[in-house]
Amino acid sequence: MKKILLLILFISTTSLTTQNNKSFDVGEFFKFRISYGIVNAGYATLEVKDAVKNNKKVFHAIGKGWTTGMSRFFFKVEDHYESYFDKATGNPYQFVRKIDEGGYTKNQEGWFNQAKDQVLVKDYKKNRERTFSVPNNTQDIVSSFYYLRNHPGIDNMKVGESVAIDMFFDDETTKFRLKFIGRENLNTKFGVIPTLVFRPMVQSGRVFKEEESLTVWISADDNKIPLRIKASLAVGSLKADLDSFKGLKHPFVVKK
Repeated sequence: MKKILLLILFISTTSLTTQNNKSFDVGEFFKFRISYGIVNAGYATLEVKDAVKNNKKVFHAIGKGWTTGMSRFFFKVEDHYESYFDKATGNPYQFVRKIDEGGYTKNQEGWFNQAKDQVLVKDYKKNRERTFSVPNNTQDIVSSFYYLRNHPGIDNMKVGESVAIDMFFDDETTKFRLKFIGRENLNTKFGVIPTLVFRPMVQSGRVFKEEESLTVWISADDNKIPLRIKASLAVGSLKADLDSFKGLKHPFVVKK
């Protein structure tokens, strides 16, 4: 169950298109504390660095997730994700996925050909490579998180409106959709933060109680920081809270 929230952290915020990055920059770093009920289950981090791809400077985002304490004893998670994406368009050039989730492992690397709408995936565990056709402007799981923070109309969305992107994950493209729920002043360890609240649409059944079992709170300032994520599962619930941060592009707005 813990791996579900680690995955959600890499894709949950809000928007539709990226036009000239305004919400983040090189040096941004987030750390999230993940809990399962009252138990501290693990942590996840996201950071942005500089890199060069195709002879141009790009963003290099790195996401990590791991379980701790007794949670690690019962279900060990060590996830490592990377994405290299364009500073102007937000479109990805390359992704890395190395995971160990309770003994379930993957070791993959992918390269996007935006001109041909294709992604070449090398699976180092299975010693094979395949090329997949994808829709235009398809994101990987990590680039989605950053791509989704720059929609110019996000502050003016109406309750009930939804936005969606195409995301390539596990050798297939899926439509990732979020519905705007409203605004809320959220109590955090940093103070009371004005937030925008969204619900990612998920498949109900074995893991989630229902289609709208996830709720995401992001800061209503120019940073669009994910502050809290809650998931109602078929058994119990998971929560992730922002634990620390640095390198924000804009001032962090706290009401009190």
